[in-house]
Amino acid sequence: MMKASVIGYPRVGTSRELKFALESYFKGEISNEVLQKTAASLRKTHWLKQAGSGVDFIPSNDFSFYDGMLDTSFMLNVIPKRYKALELNAVSEYFAAARGYQGANGDVRALAMKKWFNTNYHYLVPEIEDTMEIKLTGRKPFDEFLEAKSFGVKTKPVITGPFTFIKLSRFTGEKAVSDFAGSIVKAYSEILKEFNKLGAELVQFDEPILVTDMTTRDIQLFTNLYRELLNAKGNVKVLLQTYFGDVRNCYTEIVSLNFNGIGLDFIEGQKNIELLEKNGFPSDKTLFAGIVNGKNIWKKNYSKTLPMINKIRKHADNIVISTSCSLLHVPYSLKNETKLSNSCKKYFAFAEEKLVELADLKILIEDVNPSGNSKYMENAKIFNEARSNVDNLVRKKVSTLTEKDFTRLPAHQEREKIQKKEFNFPLLPTTTIGSFPQTAEVRANRSSFKRGKITEEQYKTFNKKKIRECISLQEKIGFDVLVHGEFERNDMVEYFGESLNGFLFTERAWVLSYGTRCVKPPIIWGDISRSKPITVGYSVYAQSLTNKHIKGMLTGPVTILNWSFPREDISLKESALQIALAIREEVLDLEASGIKIIQIDEAALIEKLPLRKADWHNEYLNWAISAFRLVHSGVKPETQIHTHMCYSEFDDIVKDIDHMDADVITFEASRSNLTIIDVLNSCNFRTTVGPGVYDIHSPRVPSVGEIKDALNKMLAKLPKEKLWVNPDCGLKTRGEAETVLSLENLVAAAKELRKSL
Repeated sequence: MMKASVIGYPRVGTSRELKFALESYFKGEISNEVLQKTAASLRKTHWLKQAGSGVDFIPSNDFSFYDGMLDTSFMLNVIPKRYKALELNAVSEYFAAARGYQGANGDVRALAMKKWFNTNYHYLVPEIEDTMEIKLTGRKPFDEFLEAKSFGVKTKPVITGPFTFIKLSRFTGEKAVSDFAGSIVKAYSEILKEFNKLGAELVQFDEPILVTDMTTRDIQLFTNLYRELLNAKGNVKVLLQTYFGDVRNCYTEIVSLNFNGIGLDFIEGQKNIELLEKNGFPSDKTLFAGIVNGKNIWKKNYSKTLPMINKIRKHADNIVISTSCSLLHVPYSLKNETKLSNSCKKYFAFAEEKLVELADLKILIEDVNPSGNSKYMENAKIFNEARSNVDNLVRKKVSTLTEKDFTRLPAHQEREKIQKKEFNFPLLPTTTIGSFPQTAEVRANRSSFKRGKITEEQYKTFNKKKIRECISLQEKIGFDVLVHGEFERNDMVEYFGESLNGFLFTERAWVLSYGTRCVKPPIIWGDISRSKPITVGYSVYAQSLTNKHIKGMLTGPVTILNWSFPREDISLKESALQIALAIREEVLDLEASGIKIIQIDEAALIEKLPLRKADWHNEYLNWAISAFRLVHSGVKPETQIHTHMCYSEFDDIVKDIDHMDADVITFEASRSNLTIIDVLNSCNFRTTVGPGVYDIHSPRVPSVGEIKDALNKMLAKLPKEKLWVNPDCGLKTRGEAETVLSLENLVAAAKELRKSL
């Protein structure tokens, strides 16, 4: 009988129980004991759900209070001195590394945060200091394995692999990877020895870094680590799990090592099947074949999936079917969705439904006549029906686009002169990224309107009151360019999708982004067009309240696409250009209404950047950059176009970002120690920039001196005429008091520095 495996399961809870428990804990409203009980309840629920669904290889240690990489750091004693110096208890020390700390024991920043490969999840970057002793000190994986066992659930512990861990770490001193290789092998060997004692049958080491470009030196390091490590496995079997792509650089090295199982992704890693066909697969190993998509919510078409499995079986004697990656990246269950029509819901599979798909496929693959099976026929019926999602007018507009539609005139250098005269900003102009804190009162107003408890007039009256307060606050603080605060917006993608044809929306389809932050991605159901103006009314109202310039705030087409669940029946390029045409209409309406600065956020521009450089341009960047240019190419020279980008590795695509042809680009930069500055400087970046001067994902308030230090680092390498001053990102998740203090310090720092320039 075919067996099934799940790489990882969502952890935040069907109703975001972990999020709310954590936030209550941070506020001091509940104790650590209550927090631990909530976590234990969630883990039990998830294990029993998978066991009841017939999953044979159920993960443990895939749960985290904040981030799995952070858990691994603390398990291996990779805790920077600045956190140990606080002399906090273990739990508080962990959250200090995650969120930063500002209190009686000291003032420290959080660890850097980066995107987890090509997802919207963010991980905390481990910092390895020269004086660190990497060793096994944590008990979390073992405790959770035993916890599951106490409920009668046999699990496979999931551990971030040593190669991925060390490759994603930041080395802060003189030592390099090779200096720590011996100690990390010893620590991981002790993990295997302990699981031998506890009776684990299979341990999963996650090594997603193997699907990226690997040098000969990388492959040698990987091989050396595991050749020694696998000598310590004893009776426990070891599964090497990869995901998010293919292992074209190191397939022969992987299969030559003494792994018992190898997990390959056959959804995003489409070249993996070629590797099997060319090289075969060892008969003494089990292939964990990722054939259920862990990153998108569309139901599997069994008529296509079964042939894929059979094709894989021709080259591997022992197969386990699996999710393509952790189900962390999809919502919990369709059972939570009461407003989506059944005619739409039948096309979708969230985490729980993907467990059903695995169970179905286990049966169908062994059936000599699967097409006669009721499960197969029910599935086939869905995919044989036509969906009404085509807009021929939109498709015609996309097909008739020419190079002129993607080119803004006059050229950047000439626009820069025109805008300098138009706006006459001081040196180091100050602004924010867009949103202001979304208080309980703001959320309650939006909720009351959606539930029909208040009228639209009451809803808008409240929002205008908040906008007036926000404008007044910014003028009092002394900002040069203002924003309206975005009090009407539930989410920077969902809000826009609600005014675009072709989108579907969920009630509880929450997906974890980082820490306690969850997002509810809309679903792209059909062809996209703008049904009505989206932001014009509130932007014009805000501008009427001040003589300073208000930024019109929009979300860019690539971010809307990347932070939605995309269609699988047309290309991503086609969807991006459809969205771009819709947002272009909004840009031109804002300009016609007197808004002279328009920010088109592309926070997720490189989120779907292929993990291999050879695929960057043809498969992504060419159309992604073009989609952004299409949005703003029709505006006047005097209109200033801003954009914003979130935590990512920008180094290798800075020239492509410059080619977006925006007038000002703001970056999240503070958690990465402003390394973006060196990259911008080395590439002669022409676009005016605003690297974030403080971290908005932490509750700590930066001092004036700290912000001045950051700005001086920027000014040492960037022209003073090319620099804006702004926070890292939007402020919606922050508290009001800390936000005001931080922004006051930001403006004060900019004004003090102007005097010396």
